[in-house]
Amino acid sequence: MNSRNNMRTGGQLLVDQLKIHGVDTVFCVPGESFLAVLDALYDVRNEIRLIVCRQEGGAAYMADAFGKLTGRPGICFVTRGPGASNACVGVHTAYQDSTPMVLFVGQVSRSDYERQAFQEVDVRRMYGQLAKWVAQIEDARRIPEFVARAFTIASSGRPGPVVLALPEDVLREEVMAADADTYRPVQAHPGESELAQMREMLANAKRPIMVLGGTTWTAQAVADIMAFAEHNRLPTATTFRRQDRFDNLHPCYAGDLGISPNPRLAAQVRAADLVLAVGSRLGEAATDHYRHLAVPRPQQKLIHAYMGAEELGRVYQADLPINTGMAQFAAAARLLEPVDSSRWTAATEAAHRDYLDYSRPVPNPGSLQLAEIITALRAQLPPETIICNGAGNYSGWVHRFWQYRRYGSQLAPTSGSMGYGVPAAVAAALVFPNRPVLSFSGDGCFLMNGQELATATQYGLNATFFVINNGMYGTIRMHQEREYPARISGTTLTNPDFVTLARAYGLHGEMVERTEDFDSAFGRARAAQRAALIELRLDPEAISTRLTLSEVRELSMAKHHARS
Repeated sequence: MNSRNNMRTGGQLLVDQLKIHGVDTVFCVPGESFLAVLDALYDVRNEIRLIVCRQEGGAAYMADAFGKLTGRPGICFVTRGPGASNACVGVHTAYQDSTPMVLFVGQVSRSDYERQAFQEVDVRRMYGQLAKWVAQIEDARRIPEFVARAFTIASSGRPGPVVLALPEDVLREEVMAADADTYRPVQAHPGESELAQMREMLANAKRPIMVLGGTTWTAQAVADIMAFAEHNRLPTATTFRRQDRFDNLHPCYAGDLGISPNPRLAAQVRAADLVLAVGSRLGEAATDHYRHLAVPRPQQKLIHAYMGAEELGRVYQADLPINTGMAQFAAAARLLEPVDSSRWTAATEAAHRDYLDYSRPVPNPGSLQLAEIITALRAQLPPETIICNGAGNYSGWVHRFWQYRRYGSQLAPTSGSMGYGVPAAVAAALVFPNRPVLSFSGDGCFLMNGQELATATQYGLNATFFVINNGMYGTIRMHQEREYPARISGTTLTNPDFVTLARAYGLHGEMVERTEDFDSAFGRARAAQRAALIELRLDPEAISTRLTLSEVRELSMAKHHARS
């Protein structure tokens, strides 16, 4: 590293700060606006991996996935204007998902501001509502200060994305500046009085349930919260796409409160007299459009433990709000003296049985049974397998029938953003090259970022990409049939030959139309010892795990006729 007293370009100074803050991986699409940074990264190429992506949206998704897997800010560099615009989707995902991330955006030179210079955009106004903090560095000597602040903000309290704009001339400018120290994330701890009140409320409950979600978890924190649940025989649910916060085969596990949850679990939440929400904002998906818990005062007693004080009381007025990081809360909860759980032990056991029953395969229309395939995969692969997916009804099969056993094994956007599965799998294979990585995408979802297969090939990554092809935007078609039955508009897709496309990218390719052909195809894909794509042809009637497309239409038409 350069001495504090040496003259350095802004680009060199910036890269030196990345090293100080422990960055070992950077995702980017190169741009002329930050050539000085690319040049400085050349000097540290043995210390920081530069992962060159094919579109800024994919790069930003990879940074988000990196942040989810490691708990450290994912780092992404994009150029001004078009690059910044493309990266918005990943920043929005990181913001809604509470993922630590720092996006660096190349910017026009200071002398060109407000002239609508080539690709100029005001990054501060553009990203104002999409990030925790947005700033522009206009003095190279302040780069250490701004970068240290960015890392701290991104990883403290409720984590999220930070965006820093980097004028091109600032990065070329030679200055003398002192380095910052390594950032330190800041999280609150639960107070003794809050823990005592929480224990008292639990001791007085008759039908409690704990709901886990959010970020700032660690493997140890998950072990601690599982011990707390076990000591108190407490039924525990997870929220949408946070299913790896609790071992799904633990006897206290009750299932996930995602989109279309197990009706028995939903009923248990509504009937509870105490809800202990830990880490979750209790957003729309977790509460079924805020129906499980009334706004602003639920009928149930509510203990709400959350990382960001600004979220406590924002939607729900809890009986006991606790501002705390998850690791801090779980460690303290584990040490509490257990309460008498005899009043709800039978309900906890019944809730776990209900979850196991709900996760057994159910048939869908057509010759390819998706539930059986997911179940077969979970039987063949180890618990540390990382499951990645984007948005779409196809993901319902993954969420319902895969069983998450370890923390850090689920990568999926709670923001409901499409195109996430492919770049997330690329990031996962980079971070954990020795763990199996499975990516699930619908045909519409896949083509939003399918070009990142080229990134997987370029870096020799071994992941398996499943494309579930039903020839339409399935989620929107389902809603369309529900609201405007039999009036199909804008949801039909004509797709390429996905297997040929995969092989053109250098992957092993397979296509499966029947369940009985899956095991051999998957075996060949694993034996290929490189990235592979398997197209799964799903009958369009198989629109969800609970209803067929025709049933959705028939129910909707019956409602329309009843109204008329």
